[in-house]
Amino acid sequence: MAFFKFAITLLLLALISARISLAHPGIGIGWGGNGQYGGSFYGLFPQFYQFSCPQVDNIVMSVLQEAIARQPRIAASLLRLHFHDCFVQGCDASVLLDDSAAIVSEKNSVPNRNSLRGFEVIDEIKAKLEEACPQTVSCADIVALAARGSVVLSGGPAWELPLGRRDSRTASLSGSNSNIPPPNSTVQNLISSFKRQGLNEVDLVSLSGGHTIGVARCVTFKQRLYNQNGNNQPDETLERTYYFGLKSVCPRTGGDNNISPLDFASPAKFDNTYFKLVLLGKGLLTSDEVLLTGDVGNIVQLVKSYAEDDELFFKQFAQSMVKMGNISPLTGFNGEVRKNCRLVN
Repeated sequence: MAFFKFAITLLLLALISARISLAHPGIGIGWGGNGQYGGSFYGLFPQFYQFSCPQVDNIVMSVLQEAIARQPRIAASLLRLHFHDCFVQGCDASVLLDDSAAIVSEKNSVPNRNSLRGFEVIDEIKAKLEEACPQTVSCADIVALAARGSVVLSGGPAWELPLGRRDSRTASLSGSNSNIPPPNSTVQNLISSFKRQGLNEVDLVSLSGGHTIGVARCVTFKQRLYNQNGNNQPDETLERTYYFGLKSVCPRTGGDNNISPLDFASPAKFDNTYFKLVLLGKGLLTSDEVLLTGDVGNIVQLVKSYAEDDELFFKQFAQSMVKMGNISPLTGFNGEVRKNCRLVN
């Protein structure tokens, strides 16, 4: 009898997967085992937890609402966490693993050390999901859900999020150091970094728009203020009034952990103001401003298009987030569903 029930369950899941694939044909494109983004062909789909944990979205959003109300900048931190996870051995929650006998944590990498935040929010979501649906929802999916929810709660777009990622049993400190583009990247560096992940110039520009929320530490842009090209001179592409304002926040010596908003006009609102500021020479990081000054391909035109049309930006950002969220996911019997996001089982 038990075997009969198990067989019926498998049949129902197969039928659901097939119907979802027909209803959402994009789900299978490029996600197969030999596809651009790896994973199982039917491994990810939005209704993955429809029967095993139907309250997953409500639990995630309730925790996020409280966390963002307490500290609005945590929304940007959770969006960044998803990016830093996916760019290192795929969207597998490797970035959440702490140091242990078998793990050298990605949290110690140059891009992440004393910088990456939001781990406690992920822990809180995981704890509540373990109470409601034990050993069901992966940490990798929680990171993806938290990123989407943070964008929505900041006024940005929603998107249908494919789910079903599993968690890695490994981390890669070297991958974190080499795969995440630094804030002083040239436009060519950015294009190459994104291309390695199967992302194109459209994805690069739209995902850079995530800098419409959040802040950056002085250490990430100090070079632009005092020694951009090794000649003890500021970056000449910085708009002058903006430059003097940044100098008051970020002195030549000390103050490395002082912060400045990436989008000073609306730092907690997800909108297209970031692109408008970049066009005015008021992008905070070198990696922001080179979207304008790098003069490569269609990048400048994309910046102008998103600055003029927030709906266009929102639509493309959502599409690029889905694409990024499906970089080499672990599916099926690969990986595991961690009980504690900081430790392998």
